[in-house]
Amino acid sequence: MRMTETSDLWWKNAVIYCLDIETFFDADGDGTGDIAGLAERIDYLAELGVTCLWLMPFYPTPDRDDGYDVTDYYGVDRRLGNHGDVVELIRTANDRGMRVIADLLINHTSDQHPWFKSARASKDSPYRDFYVWRSDTPPDTSDQVVFPDKEDSIWELDEKTGEWYLHHFYSHQPDLNIANPRVRDEIMKTIGFWLELGVSGFRVDAVPFFLSDVGLQPEDKEVGDPHTYLKQMRAFLGRRRGDAILLGEVNLPHDEQQLYFGQNGGDELNMLFDFITMQNLYLALARADARPLVDALVRRPPIPPDCQWATFLRNHDELTLDKLSEEERGEVFAAFGPDPEMQVFGRGLKRRVPPMLDGDPRRVRMAYSLLFSLPGTPTLYYGEEIGMGEDLRAEGRMAVRTPMQWSDDTNAGFSTAPARRLVGRVVEGGYGPEHVNAAAQVRDPDSLWNFIRNVIQTYRSCPELGWGSLTVLDQPHHHVLAHQLTWHTSSIVAVHNLSSEPVTVPLRPAVPGATAVMDLLQHGHCDVEDGAVELALEGYGYRWLRVMHDGERRLP
Repeated sequence: MRMTETSDLWWKNAVIYCLDIETFFDADGDGTGDIAGLAERIDYLAELGVTCLWLMPFYPTPDRDDGYDVTDYYGVDRRLGNHGDVVELIRTANDRGMRVIADLLINHTSDQHPWFKSARASKDSPYRDFYVWRSDTPPDTSDQVVFPDKEDSIWELDEKTGEWYLHHFYSHQPDLNIANPRVRDEIMKTIGFWLELGVSGFRVDAVPFFLSDVGLQPEDKEVGDPHTYLKQMRAFLGRRRGDAILLGEVNLPHDEQQLYFGQNGGDELNMLFDFITMQNLYLALARADARPLVDALVRRPPIPPDCQWATFLRNHDELTLDKLSEEERGEVFAAFGPDPEMQVFGRGLKRRVPPMLDGDPRRVRMAYSLLFSLPGTPTLYYGEEIGMGEDLRAEGRMAVRTPMQWSDDTNAGFSTAPARRLVGRVVEGGYGPEHVNAAAQVRDPDSLWNFIRNVIQTYRSCPELGWGSLTVLDQPHHHVLAHQLTWHTSSIVAVHNLSSEPVTVPLRPAVPGATAVMDLLQHGHCDVEDGAVELALEGYGYRWLRVMHDGERRLP
C-alpha cells in the first residue's frame, strides 16, 4: 500500500461537511449567515478535520424553498455576499487543505427566473422550450409528486397560455427541459463558470428527475439514453478541471443506482449518496440487530475503482425511509419518531441524531464510529459534530436547518441581530445553546466534538476505509457488526455493538499470517492466537483494529 495512491482520487477518503451559509455564522449582524462569516469559521472546520466543504445553494432566490428555487445560476444571493466573497472563501478553504463543492440545481428553476417569466408570457417565447409543456389535460399524477402534503400533481396549469408545465417538486419550481440543446449548453456554462471561480465540483440535486423523459415529445428525445447527458457533463468537467467531482443525489435501489456511475468504467457520477445503506442502518439501530445493515452492505453492487459511495447519518432534507417496507418504516418511526410532529411526508423523520437516540452519549458515539468505519466517504451535516437537536415547531425539513450553535451567548453566538430578525429560530430546551455549543465542546477533551475530531483523524490515517474491499466477519451475535476492509495487504477491522448489553465477540480476521490487532481509537493491542482474537465490548461499544503482521513497519 502506498499513501501516494490516495492523493489522486481525493474523494475516495475525504471528509465532507455540508452547510447552509445563511444558518452558519452571521458576520455583519443582519440576522442571516453570510459568506464572510463562513470564512471566519474555516479554521474551526479545518481543526475538526474537514477536507471538503459542500455549500448548499447560495444563488439569488425568492427563498420559497430555502434557496433551491434559483433565479440566476451565475449569481450570489446579495444577503450572503458577492462573487468576491466566494473567491476569498474558496482561497481560504484551499489554504487550509479544504476543497469546496457547490450545489448544482439543474432539475428546475424558480418560477421567478427570467427564463420562465419569458416562457410563460407567450408560446412564441424563445425560452418556451426551456421547460416542458403540454396542451392536453394531464392524468392523475398525485402518486408522482415529491411533496405529497403540498402538491397533488406534477403538472400546473398556466392561465395565460392555457397549457400545463411540468414540476416534480413545488409548483413554483418548473422543471427544465433537458432535451433542449440550449438548456444543456446553459448548464455546461454554469458548470464552467463556477469551476473557473475555484470550486472542486458539484453536488448534483435530484439527478433521476432531471434525466426523466416525462412530458417530452418523441422528437425531443434526441438525447436518447438520458445517461448520455451525464456522460457529457462528466467529460466536460474532466476537460475543465481533471480532479473535480460530481456527487449525485440518487435515491434509488442499489441496482438502479449503479447505472448512474456509468457502465463504461465510471464515466458518469463520481460519487452517489448511499440512501439504501443509511435507511437500513436506522432499521438496524431500531432493532439492535445488525442484519439489515449487513444485508444492505453486501447487496451493494460493485462500482468502478474511480467511483465511491458517500455515507451519512443525517442530511439537510428529511431523514427519508422511503425504501424500507411499510412495516420496517413503522419500526423506525416507533423507535426514533413516534409522534406525528416528528414525521414528514409519511416517509421520513424531521429529527437529528442525538434526540433520536435519547441523548445517550454511548449510542451517539457508536453511531458516528459506525458511520466513519463503513466503506465509503463520510458526510457530516453542520452541527452534527456537537450533537445539535432539531426544532420540531419548524415546518418540514426546516426543523434541522436551524442556526449553528457557536456559544451560550445570545442567539447561540450565531448573530448579534435581534432574535426576531434571525433567519431561523434557535433550538430551545435540552439541545439549546446553553447545553450544546461549539465553544464549550472545543475546550472539553471529553466532548462529542473532540470524539469526532479524533475519529476523523483516525479515519484519514486508514485509507482502507475508503479504498478497501469489504468482508463481513462471521461471529455469533446478531446485534454486532464486525466488518473488515482490505486494501492491498493492509486491513482494518471494525466491530460495533448495537445493543445496550455487553458482549464478548470471537473474531477471525480474514488475513493470513496476522499476529496482532492494534486498537486505533484506544491504546493497546491484542495478540492473535491461531488466527483468532476475542474482543470484549461494552453496551454500544465499538473498536477499530488494524491487523498487524510480523515485521510491520507502518505506524498503527
